[in-house]
Amino acid sequence: MKKIKLAIVLSLVSLSFYAQNASVEKSIFGIQTGFLGVWVHNEARLSNQFALRSEIGLDTGIQGSDSFNNTKFVLSPTITLEPRWYYNLDKRLEKGKSIKGNSGNFLSIKTSFHPDWFVISNRDNVQVTPDISIIPTWGIRRTIGKHFTYETGIGLGYVSYFPKDINTFGKVNKMGLNLHLRIGYQF
Repeated sequence: MKKIKLAIVLSLVSLSFYAQNASVEKSIFGIQTGFLGVWVHNEARLSNQFALRSEIGLDTGIQGSDSFNNTKFVLSPTITLEPRWYYNLDKRLEKGKSIKGNSGNFLSIKTSFHPDWFVISNRDNVQVTPDISIIPTWGIRRTIGKHFTYETGIGLGYVSYFPKDINTFGKVNKMGLNLHLRIGYQF
């Protein structure tokens, strides 16, 4: 009977040991790029499984046409705040997998703002309509080696556009898709 009690106590102690170690990192700073832009980000720990990601960068937009000469390429600024819940950190540790650099699966609420501050484009007089989006997202993040990361995510949510002439067009609300695949470097 004493051996069973001892085994139970040791099991509970080992589980609490894993739970105490399963935590997002205090602060991560890095740069990422993907098919549609480049971003600088920071993830700050809020609790063991929650982090707040803040991000600034340039999102890419492409407007097609019947010929390549008429296609518009646009880079415009974006500011993002994204609380993330890394929900499988304990399970990754139990399986002997790394959680370095917040390697894990996450659920988030990606909130982005695209202001009309400036536009980099292959055409003159291109403007961006300011918008704000709120998109619940599921994703994964993995660290390769000491500094390299990759991340992918998908989500469907809400986008609200703010045209300059609100009397003519009114505020436009649409569904928004967050589909991203990024590689990055952590400092």
